[in-house]
Amino acid sequence: MFRKICALVLALGVGVMVQAAPVAADSCWNHNGSVMRLTASGSGRAFYYEAPRSGLRNSGVYSGTLLFNGNKTGDWYSGLARVFSSACPGNPLEYWVEGPVLQNPLRVVMSGTREVHRNCQPTGRMATDQLVSSYMYNC
Repeated sequence: MFRKICALVLALGVGVMVQAAPVAADSCWNHNGSVMRLTASGSGRAFYYEAPRSGLRNSGVYSGTLLFNGNKTGDWYSGLARVFSSACPGNPLEYWVEGPVLQNPLRVVMSGTREVHRNCQPTGRMATDQLVSSYMYNC
């Protein structure tokens, strides 16, 4: 929410200084060897990279980079995910994903279909991705 407010302030050109309160995450999760921070606001959910695995920096991924932004309805997540590429650092491809919250062990498994890009250009081919995030601990 703070990021949205800051973006709005910048877009409007308002010269207001806002002091941010510390952000408290609901929990930390493992996603492909990276530690992710899950934040929640009402039904809204977002996964941010907390400690990206090595090699992702070449793709423009740092602590605080958004991976998923969407909603939780019951035990179902849906929203936009991002895929990162070293060929297009800082320019992730967004695509729709959705899937269940599973128990024992606690994890979120979302799937979606996206267009395959090569050197930042669409190829016309499609690929199905699965994003699996497993609960680790409270951050």
